Amino acid sequence: MESIAIYQVDAFSEKLFGGNPAAVCILESEIDESLMQQIAAENNLAETAFVFPQMGFASIRYFTPLTEVALCGHATLASAFVLAEFVQKHARQFTFETLLSGTLTVELKNDLYALNLPADQLKPEKAQFDAVANILGHKPAELFHGRTDLMAVFDDQQVLKEMKPDMGALAQLDARGLIVTAPGNESDFVTRFFAPAIGVDEDPVTGSAHTSLVPYWSQKLNKTSLVSHQLSARGGVLYCKDLGNRTEVAGKATLYLKGEVFV
Repeated sequence: MESIAIYQVDAFSEKLFGGNPAAVCILESEIDESLMQQIAAENNLAETAFVFPQMGFASIRYFTPLTEVALCGHATLASAFVLAEFVQKHARQFTFETLLSGTLTVELKNDLYALNLPADQLKPEKAQFDAVANILGHKPAELFHGRTDLMAVFDDQQVLKEMKPDMGALAQLDARGLIVTAPGNESDFVTRFFAPAIGVDEDPVTGSAHTSLVPYWSQKLNKTSLVSHQLSARGGVLYCKDLGNRTEVAGKATLYLKGEVFV
């Protein structure tokens, strides 16, 4: 019987039971993706990251309980936290090679882990506008389609707080998930993220969604440094920068558990 080191980290939170929990499995050698999927399903978290540290970088893959995804911001932050705390204790910058999203870097800036991610390119979405309005029970001011997700923009954050989407219908949309966003009362903008098609009805905090959100709000508010608050039940705070074709998304992290998976 072999074992794999596993850590569970609350990402984008400075305290336990906040932010978005991610499992991080540190591999000593590559394992089959079918086993990765089984472990992710057993963990039953929004994402499980599988990290294989190598000379100068680490390969990383992300799995929900149902499928592999191209990019996961909070699991990348959690992976950098685990490397910094347990594997590469003197490192301040971490390079991840993904299977589907190219090279990602995370830099430790004081107590923040800053992710450098590819910025999304948004296009106005008309074909699914009525469907999204019906699913959310509210008509958005604007609707866009990015690389993987739809993004619906509203004028008031209270609308987001009261939103109760039809998850069955939402899962049928032509997108990985649906971002909803509005100007924030105590932050630059607020957001929620729904992705029942990949087994995550509502994600507590979504780093990857900010590759769409930050370019939009940076242009809208005419500023390059922004603070985002995700209005999930757990909540999370993200410190963001618009870097042109890249997006910086930073936050804190807290360790919940460490152990071993026996396979």
